[in-house]
Amino acid sequence: MPDTTALPRPPFDPEFVPFLEAMDARGRFRLETAMLPQMRQLDTTEAQLDEGLRARGLERRSITVPGHLGDPITLAVVQRIGRTGTAACAYAIHGGGMMFGHHLGNLDAYDDWLLVHDVVLVSPDYRLAPEHPDPYPVEDCWAGLTWVTEHADELGVDPERIVLVGQSAGAGLAAGTALLARDRQGPALIGQVLVSPMLDDRDATLSARQFDGVGVADREMTRFGWDAYLGDRRGGDDVSIYAAPGRATDLTCLPPAYVDCGSTEVFRDETVAYASALWAAGVQAELHVWPGAFHGSTSMVPGATLSRRAVTALRDWTGRLLGSTP
Repeated sequence: MPDTTALPRPPFDPEFVPFLEAMDARGRFRLETAMLPQMRQLDTTEAQLDEGLRARGLERRSITVPGHLGDPITLAVVQRIGRTGTAACAYAIHGGGMMFGHHLGNLDAYDDWLLVHDVVLVSPDYRLAPEHPDPYPVEDCWAGLTWVTEHADELGVDPERIVLVGQSAGAGLAAGTALLARDRQGPALIGQVLVSPMLDDRDATLSARQFDGVGVADREMTRFGWDAYLGDRRGGDDVSIYAAPGRATDLTCLPPAYVDCGSTEVFRDETVAYASALWAAGVQAELHVWPGAFHGSTSMVPGATLSRRAVTALRDWTGRLLGSTP
């Protein structure tokens, strides 16, 4: 493992150590702009993806809708085959540091804790930095959300039961979209799920310094992402709360939140600070800090005991929010 003895840090959970050691044995990963096109690709064909969805009793359709400034974006709509009537909507925003990832990637990660509640899952194909920097990603997410609420009947969605969901950069975008919904008197959201959220461009936390050059996503990678998203504004005064929700000083009137992270990840301290700020604003939030978990460990090592506990907690919280018993 990389040498990070300059700062003491909590140890990784023992079940995660073999995975991290195998990653380290391949050499430290350094993200470069030239890698982004490949990192934006699906690791399967759409036909194979749909076949896998059907095998799990699900179906997908894609809809083109107006994004930021009216430019087209795609929404993927995933639901149970044969579903009738209206259902809650999970508006799920993919991660990838604002730079990579795919709106159809890792849909199976939602099976055990979200799709099990028979929701309509909508995944927006927001445009990515650096080609489309702030405010394109968050404004695309906002535009897709407003389209969903305006076309709820067409989608079979209950517009009074929409929850925002995101992981990593997607969680930061979900938090920013929730702030936009509040400030623009937009959809009345019932909840937000923020898993290991990327919230603050200022790079000022202890956990950022502890996990610099260690683990999968570290300080160097997050700086790369914020630079792509904000350019030379990163860390300066000219950054909106919608781009970096960790900067928000008023979190009143936001929907209840599920917030989680690992104790051994770069976003730990900004995640905990955001949950504390929600409580200070009178917003209900459930916070989990999984001891020894690294960024993305639940999806990368799903069979680990800690990963299974995290998924169970997500399933229980979303079930309570939606009034669902799987």
